[in-house]
Amino acid sequence: MPVKKRPVSPRQKMINLMYVVLMAMLALNVSSDVLNGFSLVDKSLQTTTKNASEVNQGIYDDFDEQMQANPKKVKEWYDKAQVVRQMSDSLFNLAEELKILIVRKSDGKDGDVTDIKNREDLEAATSVMLAPGTGRGGELYNGINNYRERIVQMVTDSAQRRIIASNLSTEVPTNVRTLGKNWQEYMFESMPTAAAVTLLTKLQSDVRYAEGEVLHGLASNIGVKDIRVNELNAYVIPSSQTVVQGGKFTAQILMAAVDTTNRPTIYIGGKEFKSDRGIYETVCSRTGDFNLVGYIEMMNAQGELVRRNFEQKYTVVAPSATVSADLMNVLYAGYDNPMSVSVPGVAANQLQVSMSGGNLTSTGEGRYIAHPASPGGEAIITVAARTEGRVQEMGKFTFRVRKLPDPAAFIAYPDGQGGENRFKSGKLQKQILMNADGIGAAVDDGLLNIPFRVLGFQTNFFDNMGNVVPEVSNSAQFTDRQKNMFRSLGRGKRFYISEIRAVGPDGVERKLDASMEVIVN
Repeated sequence: MPVKKRPVSPRQKMINLMYVVLMAMLALNVSSDVLNGFSLVDKSLQTTTKNASEVNQGIYDDFDEQMQANPKKVKEWYDKAQVVRQMSDSLFNLAEELKILIVRKSDGKDGDVTDIKNREDLEAATSVMLAPGTGRGGELYNGINNYRERIVQMVTDSAQRRIIASNLSTEVPTNVRTLGKNWQEYMFESMPTAAAVTLLTKLQSDVRYAEGEVLHGLASNIGVKDIRVNELNAYVIPSSQTVVQGGKFTAQILMAAVDTTNRPTIYIGGKEFKSDRGIYETVCSRTGDFNLVGYIEMMNAQGELVRRNFEQKYTVVAPSATVSADLMNVLYAGYDNPMSVSVPGVAANQLQVSMSGGNLTSTGEGRYIAHPASPGGEAIITVAARTEGRVQEMGKFTFRVRKLPDPAAFIAYPDGQGGENRFKSGKLQKQILMNADGIGAAVDDGLLNIPFRVLGFQTNFFDNMGNVVPEVSNSAQFTDRQKNMFRSLGRGKRFYISEIRAVGPDGVERKLDASMEVIVN
């Protein structure tokens, strides 16, 4: 028997109409300016991708030419380049196919990726990528993971590997509320058509970037030019650039042949050193004896890699004897003040350094820790050097001794990057306040960073009548009563932390004059 269609009640009609209106309002919430921004970004990414594709194609053309000229030498790298092309084109074309499907779902069968009409459509990307049984999101997710795992294995530079892996990551961010969504749901669910297309265009750009990095690495392994010389130069290689009075200057004088059209690859300390003329320069910030060690690589006429090691010793000296405080031009009593001491032409282990008005301890390589006895006086550091079998005084240096300045109190909380932020006064999020264990104190003025131990403090709250409600902690930690008071504070409410007592590395207990104002945000 035929099925009798149930008439729709006026109430259900009203509900259906309200749902249509709600969906229209949701669509209108996507700002046209935002959608225009996605279109601009998409066009910029397309330009970048096109440029990268042209550069990559140029490298493939070079491989083809070199394969014809010397197939025995080039074949290994040529075959790897073809694998890179195939896997890169596969993922690139999959992204292009998905872009077309999303736009046609939004604009109809004649939809054009370069001219999207219904940019604000929130259903097209969800349907194409997440529809049960037919959604392509899982296929894209697996394709990206497979490509990333294979392509990073072909990149030799560790920094580039990290960049490529980050660009092609399919991890759902942990710092946003994802409500248990997987990657494809997080990326494409209820995503406007313009935004979804832009995301896929970015993926295509990342693919061409990764492809280019691998191709450059493969291309650097081959070369078809012979080594030849076209210039003879005279060189003087000294055994040392610095000679102490009474010593000997020694140098090797030779003539060397170079090829100005084919510079070798230079490695210093295991890292490639890039220079058009092979000139090495470095800022010498420390005195002493140093050794420049590395090797040079170049292809010979038979296509074999030739490697030659080199080593050059040199000495760095200061213009005169120097003694300096690493932090500033004073010393602090009861504190380990780091010092640097050097004498030109004299190794650090040949120095004799002493101090009056305190203790001086060597930490090696011209580094010392000065520990003055008491503030208000002076500390004198005397430097002597052992040269030519005798000890000669090189100078005396006087420093004023002061008491450590008072620290500033703070509430420490994580900065989200493994470091620490320090709140000292003003507005503070309630969540950060509730998660804080207590307060700290330190001298932290850009030059000094000296921690102090907090012995106790007082929090001052205000009741509804404006009366002060003090709560005391006899340690650096917030008490349970203080935590309960925090919990009851509303946004815009404030309290003060005062009566802070702290002790520094000098063992002196002090009461801080300043107080902290905390405004709950």
